[in-house]
Amino acid sequence: MVNTLGTIGTYFQTVGLLDFFLPFILVFTIVYATLAKIKILGEGKKQFNVIVALVLALLFVVPHIMGTYPLGYDPVQVMNNALPSISLVSVAAIMVLLLMGIFGTKFAAGAVPLVALVALGFVVYIFGASLNLWTGPYDAFSWWTPDLSELLVVVLVFGLVIWLIVKEPTAEGRGMMGMLKKGAQILKSGFEKV
Repeated sequence: MVNTLGTIGTYFQTVGLLDFFLPFILVFTIVYATLAKIKILGEGKKQFNVIVALVLALLFVVPHIMGTYPLGYDPVQVMNNALPSISLVSVAAIMVLLLMGIFGTKFAAGAVPLVALVALGFVVYIFGASLNLWTGPYDAFSWWTPDLSELLVVVLVFGLVIWLIVKEPTAEGRGMMGMLKKGAQILKSGFEKV
């Protein structure tokens, strides 16, 4: 079964599915949906939206196939590097919101802007890393390893959980939960205005 799936994956790679068809379909869909939503070309101009989306998707993919993009700045390669990590971030954000929903809808609703902001930060970091705009701390410090990063995340999470458990109760609006609620209200009011 594994060999069969590997053979299918190799076949799709050789016919250009990963380098041409999937990026083309993704860019075409995003551009077409955006043009249909904002109606920049006018009401009922579906054929123009299709043509513009088709041209932009081809302009995105064809230079990759021809090999004319500068080394390291090929948007298809950046997309192929970044999208698996972004998919992981989106699944993690949905799981966090599901777990928060267990504790109550008000708590989860208040945390949605914070989760969205953190997820947006991860997306910016992932695309920047795919473009080699910045690197991890491993390149800056020889003693910093991926194991140390994992250890720091675990220690910070456990420290936060222990702090939340043992902290003294405070008046409403104070402490970390109060700050999170105020921050969530500010973000929510900002998103509602947009």
